[in-house]
Amino acid sequence: MKSILRQTLTWHAGPLAWGPAMVAGFGCALPLLLGLFSAHSGFLWASAGAFLAAQANPLHRFGMLRMLLLIGLGACSAGLGFWAANQPLISLCLFAAFGFLLAWLQRFGTESAKLGLGLAVCLCLGQGQQGLGNLHNPYAVAMLFILGGLWVMLLAFGLRGMHGLRMWPYMPRFISILKVLKRHAKRLQQRQWRLHALGCTLAFSLAGLIVNLTGLQRGYWLTLTVVTTLQLEFQGSLVRALQSSLASFGAAGLLILFGHSLQNPALLVASLLPLIALSRAVQANHYGLFVMQTTLIFVLLAESLSHDWNLAEVRLLNALIGVVLVLFVALLMHGLRQLLDKRAKRRTALQR
Repeated sequence: MKSILRQTLTWHAGPLAWGPAMVAGFGCALPLLLGLFSAHSGFLWASAGAFLAAQANPLHRFGMLRMLLLIGLGACSAGLGFWAANQPLISLCLFAAFGFLLAWLQRFGTESAKLGLGLAVCLCLGQGQQGLGNLHNPYAVAMLFILGGLWVMLLAFGLRGMHGLRMWPYMPRFISILKVLKRHAKRLQQRQWRLHALGCTLAFSLAGLIVNLTGLQRGYWLTLTVVTTLQLEFQGSLVRALQSSLASFGAAGLLILFGHSLQNPALLVASLLPLIALSRAVQANHYGLFVMQTTLIFVLLAESLSHDWNLAEVRLLNALIGVVLVLFVALLMHGLRQLLDKRAKRRTALQR
């Protein structure tokens, strides 16, 4: 029985992190409960900031620094998405830039890729939440996001104090960090990375533009489906791209079924808080599983105070459009990859 349990939990990062899990649970509990009693959508942004900040482990050496980066950059991303929601050209450029940024950060390893994922998710939520709640100011969105993150930082300092650690750990030299990241980036093939960056940029920009031009309600179901599916490893295979798309669509369908069956914000919040703590306790080490795990919680946070779960068709349609868009881009990238392979073979034959 113990061996089966060990095999089941090998996908998460080491032993169960109950300390960070409690920080995440209590950090998201306060804004969600305030939002539940006040019915003000601004507390959703505080809970999103709290959950994003809780992704960093405050007991690690870079935990507090990473938490600070997540709060500041996540607030900027959410505010930018909220601000550009009604401007098609700016939205196209902004989503293209974030798609390229996400692919670029993936060159430097899993931890930097997780940072890029968090920023992309915040941008999607900012665009999708525009016009749905009580807020109409991107600066207010960013400030509430920061307040939620600072609340989690306060809890994180308390956790470090309980373990007898310094409130702010010693940091290594910045040049040493850059050298490690540069060494990691050199291991990746340039052509493979360029194709991946092109696919992410194209798909992400088209997703943001479609939501902007069509005026789809809760457009983050579309954009987050695109982000989630793109981060799963295709390795140039259309079969894997189809499998990843079906997995993302199936996960979205299960979430919609779960919310539609409850249709009660109080029940949804009561179910979400233990799920947040459990998700942080068994945070996935594998990047693809981490992407699925994180985006599912973010979607539930964004929908935790919703009263329109009877409109399940709108959410399902958004997810379906996202899957079709990813498959279209994957087909384009597959054709481009084959064309480049043929040209490389011709050059090799001519040289001989």
